Amino acid sequence: MKIRLLIVDDSALMRRHLRQLFEQEGGFDIRLARNGVEAIREARDFHPDVVTLDINMPEMDGLTALSHLMGITDAPVIMLSSLTERGALVTLEALALGAVDFVAKPGGTISLSLDEVRTELLTKVRVAIKSRPRKAPRIEPPTPPMPAPTVTRRFGTQEKCELIVVGVSTGGPGTLETILPRLDGAFPVPIVIAQHMPDSFTGAFAQRLNQASQLTVIELGKTTVLEAGHVYIARGGADAVISKRNGRLVAMPRPAVVSHLWHPSVELLMRSAMDNVAGENLVGVMLTGMGSDGAEAFTELKQRGGRIIAEAEESAVVFGMPKEVIRRGAATEVLPAEHIARQLEHWCSTR
Repeated sequence: MKIRLLIVDDSALMRRHLRQLFEQEGGFDIRLARNGVEAIREARDFHPDVVTLDINMPEMDGLTALSHLMGITDAPVIMLSSLTERGALVTLEALALGAVDFVAKPGGTISLSLDEVRTELLTKVRVAIKSRPRKAPRIEPPTPPMPAPTVTRRFGTQEKCELIVVGVSTGGPGTLETILPRLDGAFPVPIVIAQHMPDSFTGAFAQRLNQASQLTVIELGKTTVLEAGHVYIARGGADAVISKRNGRLVAMPRPAVVSHLWHPSVELLMRSAMDNVAGENLVGVMLTGMGSDGAEAFTELKQRGGRIIAEAEESAVVFGMPKEVIRRGAATEVLPAEHIARQLEHWCSTR
């Protein structure tokens, strides 16, 4: 059976190029819409399996159309966004509203550079069909720390939390907006996050998380000493590594390593953390995302005595990355997103 695809874009050239791309791939039944109004009508009539949605459109913009689509269809939505600061802000809002993922238009217009994102777009459309779209904003007001859960596994008295490394990809913005606001502002351990994302998006994403959280959230734009109560978002399109200077942990950006497929690389970040932090003092958190970035390093961390949380399938938008950690036997705990902050408080809070 063919995949029913609804393409929504105000540019006739864009619609034609996108249609050709998916027709060449094969296996798609395609409908086109010129704006949000047409998209809503087509969604009711066509019952798409997946939607690609432009942000900037006349009559009804992409965000407004998305909010309506969330109420009339369960089809996952992938946003087409420009690589600008405003494009990043609007795209992050779309992800909070329930869009599964986005594809950034190279040069601001995908129609002129389609080959640059062809593989990414086809992959994300196919992954989205198997995803669990969220239909409500995930940002929540900060809440007091919850009582620690009862757990059967106990760790030795020599173990402590020195650093938390988080790996996340597709579905990550909404998931992080679920977890970080639940952590107390006095959380005593720095958190470094590798979220697969373009470089023009991570700064806006860090600002959004900072506004939603009691923690201080910043983009990792330069070599930075890691501090308690801080979250560091690795700059998109590059990699980040952990090191030590004068006995203190630091994180630093570095050019993307071509041997790694996704950036910022979770695998590279975790391996650099293991080079500088004893395994028993390091915590890894693997969240929603496609692929297996970081699974090998997380498995080695478990062998060194580290503690690892893998997001449960019930809350993961895309279960690929946490599933691989679980499959390898590397997960200490498997938890839905809304319980992860509670577990981190239990492991790492000094109160």
